[in-house]
Amino acid sequence: MEKEVLLKHIAMLDFMAIDLQLFLNTHPCDSEALEMYNKVIANGDKCRCYYENVFGPLCSYRSVGRQGWAWIEGPWPWQRS
Repeated sequence: MEKEVLLKHIAMLDFMAIDLQLFLNTHPCDSEALEMYNKVIANGDKCRCYYENVFGPLCSYRSVGRQGWAWIEGPWPWQRS
């Protein structure tokens, strides 16, 4: 999957997770919403893992130091065009 498309997909899943979280705050017994929330979270984790394995860490606090501190490598997010 192309890098920019994957980033947009991750952002979409994050938005969905936040929206579902807010809904569940007021509807905690809605099992359908809870199931959807869990699927969105699992899909987001899977996409992040794939992205980070292919392109590098998305953010410093989720970065795993496999072969040194990789967060500093490559362009900073604001340097990407």
